[in-house]
Formats: sequence, C-alpha cells, structure tokens
Amino acid sequence: MKRLVLIGLGLLLSACAARTPLPLSAPSFGAPLPAALRVERQQGADQQTWWLVVQAEQSALRWSLFDPLGVPLARQLLEAGQWRADGLLPPNSEAQELFAALLFALTPIDKLPASYAPDTWQQLADGQRRLNPHWLIDYHAPLDFTLSQGQMLSYRVYALADEEIP
Repeated sequence: MKRLVLIGLGLLLSACAARTPLPLSAPSFGAPLPAALRVERQQGADQQTWWLVVQAEQSALRWSLFDPLGVPLARQLLEAGQWRADGLLPPNSEAQELFAALLFALTPIDKLPASYAPDTWQQLADGQRRLNPHWLIDYHAPLDFTLSQGQMLSYRVYALADEEIP
C-alpha cells in the first residue's frame, strides 16, 4: 500500500514538473502591446484557427483567446509569475501551456538569459529555440513562427493583418 502511495505521489510530482516554465522576472516582449495574433492549431488531421490578443494591464499581461466568431475560449492574467483566471471561463490548461510557450517565443533572444533559467531553454544552431520540457520554436520571421510538441501537435503563429482584427 505504501508503495502505491509513493508511486502515485511520484507521478503527481512529475506531472507538475512537466509544466512549461515562465520567466523568472517581468517578461520582455519583442512586439509592441497590445498584440493581435492568429494561431492555427494542427493536431493530426484536425485544424483550428484562433485569435489571440495580449495586452499589458498595470503589472499583469492579459491573454485572451477567441475562436473566429469572437467567442472567448480562454482568458488568463499573468501577474507576479503566476497565471490567474480572468473572467468566468473554465480553466483551459492547453491554452495556459500555449501562452507560456508563446511568452518564451516572443521574448527577444538577448533577454532570454535574464528571463529564463539556463536549464529550461536552448538556442539551436539553425535559429530555432527549444523550451523544456517539450516545445520547439521555428521562426520564419519575428512575428511568424511555429510552435511544436513533437510530430502530433503544432501551432502556427503570426501577426494579424489590420483587416483581420475583430
């Protein structure tokens, strides 16, 4: 019985440890805020398009994810290094992990050493970045990149054109 409890606790701790890291200090963006981004999620044959708005609000960053009809899918505030629900939407752990990976992808390369612990990220020789435990960022342009978690799940992210902003 003790062994099962220890195994359960170990699994629980490892699940918590697999979270995408957040910056050690206030994040630094390479894009002006507010930022409006298009996110194309691809998982196998399933593809979805979302809109994301990132805004600075006093000491917090507000992340709002919408479907193409403008229906909110997730709203989170990043304040003092912690995520906090914003509004009445239910928790969305996938969106929170995506937001954390986007925060890393949008941080200028020269700000990464001061923002993230050295063992949490790598700058690869081909211009890609890796964020532990499982994100690979491939840049096409500063606000045009792909975030991927292996072969099964990827997000293509790029700035919305003015005519696309709701």
